[in-house]
Amino acid sequence: MAERKTRVAILFGGRSAEHDVSRASAANVLRSLDPDRYEATLIGIARDGRWLLADAGNGAGTGAAALEIPDDGPQLTLLPGGHGRALILERNTTGMRELPPFDLFFPVLHGPNGEDGTVQGALQLSDVAYVGSGVMGSAAAMDKDVAKRLMRDAGLPILPYVAMSAASPISYADAVSTVGSPELFVKPANMGSSVGVSRARNADEFDACCKLALRFDRKILIERSAAPVREIECSVLEDANGDIRASRLGEIVPAGKHGFYSYESKYLDANGAALLVPADLPPTLSEHIRGLAIKTFSVLCCEGMARVDFFLSGEQAFVNEANTLPGFTNISMYPKLWEASGLPQSELMNVLIGHALARHQASRGLAFRRD
Repeated sequence: MAERKTRVAILFGGRSAEHDVSRASAANVLRSLDPDRYEATLIGIARDGRWLLADAGNGAGTGAAALEIPDDGPQLTLLPGGHGRALILERNTTGMRELPPFDLFFPVLHGPNGEDGTVQGALQLSDVAYVGSGVMGSAAAMDKDVAKRLMRDAGLPILPYVAMSAASPISYADAVSTVGSPELFVKPANMGSSVGVSRARNADEFDACCKLALRFDRKILIERSAAPVREIECSVLEDANGDIRASRLGEIVPAGKHGFYSYESKYLDANGAALLVPADLPPTLSEHIRGLAIKTFSVLCCEGMARVDFFLSGEQAFVNEANTLPGFTNISMYPKLWEASGLPQSELMNVLIGHALARHQASRGLAFRRD
């Protein structure tokens, strides 16, 4: 008798400005899953928050640049404590239809309402295995202010910054005085893919940058620019035994017309940046940065996977951020770095899924009663 395939629900889309990036990442994840081992179901999270079955029209996803979410697709809901069971809400009836239980969920979600612990909490309550960090690691890494405080307290090198909100604004002069540079980067505290990030070199630019960042978050970060810097990235992976390893390093070289690795240079301009894999760095410096990546992963309570990004000024490396659900598009560094380290994307999927299943099995062995 053939062994039963592992039932994987791929969650993608989501209620964030990174919705479209998620759809592209999910297409690559789907392509990388071994069809002989996994039975994949596509669940798209619409921009209004509905969870919709999205298999129709996506097929096997082998040629799609991005998966689609049908607005008229069947809506479903997870059952709390349901061990991966989900109900389809039948249209125009009071009835419901139950899907076969999923063995695990693969959240391919970027940004708020997906990468920040919210979806992880829902999956935790559903008592189902899921890929990636748990609630704590997801939330801590997503909030750049909280993450930088934790990293700073752990002795990790970060650039000086200050956080502000619309309710408690600060002036350009105060920001310059606090971080020690007239050139600043302003960014939403809870966002990725460089959405809402811009550079300020005077008071007028600063006001415009803050206004932009506050469109995406109630809290924003104002950080010292260390330009000129090199942007270095490292992929971190945890296996089913809890062993954590770091990949070879990669370097992002933005085109001069963009100035930094912006959303436009990442996703809209085919020539917006060069991705150098592996990065051209001395071995001792590479090992130092890989060690910082693993320490960052642990300090922020990450699990499963993360891409840790650095700014390199001379030979001084500063931790920029950790992404607990990094991009999986065809230009994304996380899978590219593992491929360069000898781990093809199909095998990477196996490791991530193996970690998720092992962690869930271990958590179900914990006591929930005192007697």
